[in-house]
Amino acid sequence: MDRLFLRKTSLVDYPSKVAAVLFFAGCNLRCPWCQNRELVLPDLLVGRTDLLSIDEVECYLVKRRSVLGGVVLSGGEPTLRADLGRIVKRLKALGFPVKLDTNGMNPGLLEGLFSQEETRPDYIALDLKLPPKRYGELSVRGLSEGSVDTQGEAGEALKESAALIRSSGIAHEFRSLALPEAYLKPEEICAMAAMVDDAPWYFRVFRAGNCLNPLWNTLEAPDPKAAAALARKACEADKRGIGA
Repeated sequence: MDRLFLRKTSLVDYPSKVAAVLFFAGCNLRCPWCQNRELVLPDLLVGRTDLLSIDEVECYLVKRRSVLGGVVLSGGEPTLRADLGRIVKRLKALGFPVKLDTNGMNPGLLEGLFSQEETRPDYIALDLKLPPKRYGELSVRGLSEGSVDTQGEAGEALKESAALIRSSGIAHEFRSLALPEAYLKPEEICAMAAMVDDAPWYFRVFRAGNCLNPLWNTLEAPDPKAAAALARKACEADKRGIGA
């Protein structure tokens, strides 16, 4: 889908900046807890009248240049767009710093973006959802075949993207969701910690509502103390260099 959803103003999506957020439809993962159903399954956007073309987005941004300090590219998954580099280039040419939110499933496209100054994002947020060896549970390929990704391709893509981001010299952060312990155990955090560096690693607590898999709407949010313990475990594992 070429048309995009625009959140005109955000104070929380780009660190220290007032930003507009541009949401791309489509995703190559199927996280059951995802609360952006309409962006993961673009057919649900058919008939929406609030979607914009990139030209319309650009016109709005120019008008708000004095207020906005940056633009966030989110989703869905932005790296599914083959023309993402062109979009980044256009936004940067307007004078806007660009933040990219990604699930890390397309390291080849990331490498291409990083290779040219005019397409390099100014900030990156990489989602770490599960240990790499479990990413086949979320991949579209594995789901469409009725089995997990037995070759571990999704997990390897994640690790490659994390390595590219760490070595890019671009400011970045890592983000994770504190899921119910029955689904993500504290000891599994160690494998995720192997992919991070000294950049911030933020944890947000899962809460039910509009989940891609309706069964997840019946689950209770983890206890805040358990979520805090998960974050401490991540910090300890990172400092000790523990990983898989």
